[in-house]
Amino acid sequence: MHVLYEEDGAFRTATILVDNDSSLQVETASGKRSKIKAANVLLRYGEPVPTLLLEQAEALAASIEQEFLWECLGDGEFSFSDFANEYFGHVATAVEASALLLALHSAPVYFHRKGKGRFRKAAADILQAALAGLEKKRQQVLSIERMVGELKAFTLPPEFTPILSQLLYKPDRNRSETKALEAACSESGLSAPHLLQKCGAIRSAHDYHLQRFLFEYFPQGTGFAACAAPLLPSNLPRADVRAFSIDDAATTEIDDAFSLQVLPGLGWQVGIHIAAPTLGMAPGSPLDAIARDRLSTVYLPGSKITMLPEKVVEAFTLCAGRDCAAISLYLTVTPEFEITACESRIEIVPVVANLRHHDLEPLFNEASIAAGLAEFAFRDELMTLWQLANACEGRRGKPSATQTFLDYNFRIQGDLGDADACAVEISARRRGSPLDKLVSEMMIVTNSTWGGLLSSKGVTAIYRIQTPGGKVRMSTSPQAHEGLGVKQYAWSTSPLRRYIDLLNQWQLVAYLNGDTPPFAARSDDLFAALSDFDMTYAAYADFQRSMERYWCLRWLRQHEVETIKATIIGRENLARFDQLPLLQRVPSAPELKPGQEIMLHVESIDYLTLELGCRYVETLPPAAVAAADDELQEAID
Repeated sequence: MHVLYEEDGAFRTATILVDNDSSLQVETASGKRSKIKAANVLLRYGEPVPTLLLEQAEALAASIEQEFLWECLGDGEFSFSDFANEYFGHVATAVEASALLLALHSAPVYFHRKGKGRFRKAAADILQAALAGLEKKRQQVLSIERMVGELKAFTLPPEFTPILSQLLYKPDRNRSETKALEAACSESGLSAPHLLQKCGAIRSAHDYHLQRFLFEYFPQGTGFAACAAPLLPSNLPRADVRAFSIDDAATTEIDDAFSLQVLPGLGWQVGIHIAAPTLGMAPGSPLDAIARDRLSTVYLPGSKITMLPEKVVEAFTLCAGRDCAAISLYLTVTPEFEITACESRIEIVPVVANLRHHDLEPLFNEASIAAGLAEFAFRDELMTLWQLANACEGRRGKPSATQTFLDYNFRIQGDLGDADACAVEISARRRGSPLDKLVSEMMIVTNSTWGGLLSSKGVTAIYRIQTPGGKVRMSTSPQAHEGLGVKQYAWSTSPLRRYIDLLNQWQLVAYLNGDTPPFAARSDDLFAALSDFDMTYAAYADFQRSMERYWCLRWLRQHEVETIKATIIGRENLARFDQLPLLQRVPSAPELKPGQEIMLHVESIDYLTLELGCRYVETLPPAAVAAADDELQEAID
């Protein structure tokens, strides 16, 4: 005798060796002997041999119509063997009974299992719903196959258009479109961005990177919600100064300006004037909600996304030719450039000039200062402020900028809507120039002075702190900033561009006016803003670096650079390209020391992944470095 039994969800056959009441010793066709429970036996039979039973049953089951079986059955529970006798019109053979069992088992939509060899037909409404689901899945499979074919032919399926951003940046793997895209990528060997680019779905690599950032951080778009124009204060005293700002040519959010007045017999009164948007917007107002949501202005080459609406920036930026609301810090400075007193005021400041770096640098630099400055507007003021900056830097014992570092300016020519047609100019300026030092030191004095004022008066603020050897972090505790050499440092000088500065300015204005500060010591809103700002500001900076890398890669192709000099700056042969803010590991180079200069061959550029393929050519001796620089400059010119 043989048995048909179920084991691990599969049907098996074997020959009986020993038949006990609760178990059987059986031998399979392969010769394997095992012990099975009698409860798992579905059928005992004499013929055919075990090796043929399931083979013949499967062939017969293929001819059994599931719909007909369902119609034949009543609503009660039944055994497959009993139903086999009824279905075939006689006592079913082992093959017939097994065939019916396979037919029932393979149609769970029609027949629900109720135990070993027992079933019950599905209710009509449940069956219809299940069949509809199966049909839907079948149509989905056909749709996926169609979309895969279109994608492999580099044609964008119409279903992709309304959800393109989701497919690129946050794909839902439950959607048919995502399954089709993954299958097409697997079969074509292309990544999703590269495949969709070939299908014409990506306008440009620049747009791909920009839209990925906007998808995550500006899902509602970069426009501003409708809000009322800020009301400018009308009862503030007007300062008797001539203030001027110093900024890059593209700066529109002018946060800071300076003034200088001679104090006979005492020295000078130095004014540091900071834009005061907090005088026109209150915590919890719609404008605050906008700034709180964005937390910072986003910068990228050729463009920016401001933290505040244009009309707010326009109302409070320290624009030349206007009287501007400002929070002013006045320093009394001796002829030896010692600061003997300071005073903070809320006032109206007349701004007479917006000086720009590209106009000032040729006139005011280390060489021109050493040779004696020529006549130009604000020459004496700049010279005095620069001398004060040197004295402040000396007292701190820390440089305001590392002069070996370079700052890079990107100038994009063309419409970013068609970024592929744009040209890019990248210029470098050495950090720590007299203008840099002047502005940096005045900002350090202001942020540390106002931080100390708020701390001494018990007014909560958000500080930038750094312990010895540690990283810079944000805190509500007024601790030292070791990197700057000051006892405390509270960002307060960029309220048009950074939410932390805006928040600290609210606290400062409240103290100066004798009001209760809007944020208490352990305010949940304060800590939430601190945490959110840290993460968001870092993300914005990462985005800016990635867009700068994109334009660096474009610059290499634009100038048809094939070989370029680089300097090893870190472990694992991390190199910085000359004339570009571009970092690249060079695994093909031998182990080199920081400072060694090498020549690289540019082999491949991928604008979508921002990957750059470079091959090490040689290590340059000192004499060859200048020649390599000249050769590259000639190619650019």
